[in-house]
Amino acid sequence: MKTEAEDPRSKNYQRSLELQKKMDRLNCVSGDAKAQSYRVAIIIGRWHAFIADNLLEGALQTLETAGITEQQIDIIYVPGAYEIPLAAKRIAQLAQYKAAVTLGAVIKGDTPHFDFVAGECARGIADVSLEYDLPIGFGVLTVNTVDQALARAEKGEANKGREATLAALEMADLLSKLT
Repeated sequence: MKTEAEDPRSKNYQRSLELQKKMDRLNCVSGDAKAQSYRVAIIIGRWHAFIADNLLEGALQTLETAGITEQQIDIIYVPGAYEIPLAAKRIAQLAQYKAAVTLGAVIKGDTPHFDFVAGECARGIADVSLEYDLPIGFGVLTVNTVDQALARAEKGEANKGREATLAALEMADLLSKLT
């Protein structure tokens, strides 16, 4: 099963020379996900722990590669994805972290429960990020099957815990440059 990160259109994409030349003349600001030295919170739902732990491994490996030490990482466990936004809001209020990563899995079942949990989790995380200017990497899987979740939690570049962590670090660096 392929994930978005494995799509050959993304992997082999090259910007046109014309667009690159235009960009070279402009002031382009972007963040960097390397060599960061600040605290990061990982908020993880315990529901579907056999999937969430794979996402956590990807996130932790990415933080280590970025130079974040174990002493700079706090892992906050919540019951499930629905509770992640409240924990994110509390850590944002504390103003002790420069970035956060949210991890979990919501797997579609036979009832509309999935729609409510997945939607409210995503909305709540986005609301907290915007209200507190806190970069929050979204690594909460919203999938139809366990197999889809496991494919997105595999070790390697396609691990969504890894991707969410990279996004949070890059955004934290970008926000520090936009002062």
